[in-house]
Amino acid sequence: MANDLPIRCRCGNLRGRAQGVSGERGNRIVCYCDDCQAFGDFLGPDGVLDTHGGTDIFQMSPARLEFTRGLDQLACLRLTSKGMLRWYAACCKTPIGNTMATRQIPFVGLIHACVDHEADGRSRDEALGPVRAGVNARFARGDRTQLDAHDRAPLSMGLGILGRLVAARLRGDHAASPFFDRGTGEPVAVPLVLSEDERRGLENVRTGAPAP
Repeated sequence: MANDLPIRCRCGNLRGRAQGVSGERGNRIVCYCDDCQAFGDFLGPDGVLDTHGGTDIFQMSPARLEFTRGLDQLACLRLTSKGMLRWYAACCKTPIGNTMATRQIPFVGLIHACVDHEADGRSRDEALGPVRAGVNARFARGDRTQLDAHDRAPLSMGLGILGRLVAARLRGDHAASPFFDRGTGEPVAVPLVLSEDERRGLENVRTGAPAP
């Protein structure tokens, strides 16, 4: 059954809600890719990443997400000048979600840390449905032998996501994304683009290499 879920940063300055959420209306994965790990390390050691460096993500249409308070705290990071937009709350560095660099692709990967599923006494599995797959395990940290995840994203999952994107685009969901200005189509926050040295520093954290 689909339900609305409160969205909030850790300190409560940024709040909103995700509408009509269920395991059937979205796609829940755990991603171990190096970029998701870099984003988690950028935000700091507050439990965003699991022990293998995975991020719990619920993929959905951004048109079903709204912010009701603290929109001025919404900040944006790009690991490279052409990378995804990675959104977080500037006030407490709580991750919010990942979007493409253009609103024309109506997609957000909502990150578990901002989903307040406990507000009505539900577990994460009850609110978002079960994890359908772990992906990009070739980047995972530590001993991967017991990790139940794919080295890459399965083709069947990619096709399923593509189908959801096409349906969302036909519905006009791209025009209702809270991450982009409705008039100009530009991101509502100017993206911070990391320098090469900053990216190298985050890669050293992931691999355990000593700082230069």
